[in-house]
Amino acid sequence: MLKKYIRILTKSPFQLPYLVWIKIYKKILGNKKNIHFTGKISFIGVPLVDLHDDAALEIGDNVTLTSLNRGYHLNLHSPVKLFANKPGATIKIGENTRIHGTCIHATKSVVIGKNCLIAANCQIIDNNGHKLSFEDVENRINTEDKGAPIVIEDNVWIGANTFILPGVTIGEGSVISANSV
Repeated sequence: MLKKYIRILTKSPFQLPYLVWIKIYKKILGNKKNIHFTGKISFIGVPLVDLHDDAALEIGDNVTLTSLNRGYHLNLHSPVKLFANKPGATIKIGENTRIHGTCIHATKSVVIGKNCLIAANCQIIDNNGHKLSFEDVENRINTEDKGAPIVIEDNVWIGANTFILPGVTIGEGSVISANSV
């Protein structure tokens, strides 16, 4: 372990504070009662984690969350964002999954299986924010969509810039083309 830090100091001394911050951030997240890491997790950059006190986040072993452009073949417009803003909302990410610069927003449930690849700039959102059909469209801004759970089964590859909408289940082994809805 010491050799790793000596190598970093000689190669890129400015990287050490970043690595220390990542370790502290993981520790802070891991100590929250509603966040559970079931093994090793890798942060490349700092993800945004925003959870309601009564929401839950579960991340499996060997998960990678990429929030930096460096070393990734596509541009990321934003860091990974894990957002569960309603009581009872859950986000579950299975082991060996890699997520790059993607927003996952749960008001109900977003479940991502094992061995999934989620490319840059995807949006996985289990609600529409507002109701779509409404008799009084001028009041639409004051409505709230109830949402529907999203399930992404094991071994799924989701291409860059894809939107996954409420109520969708993506079957095991599926490939979703880039820029899909």
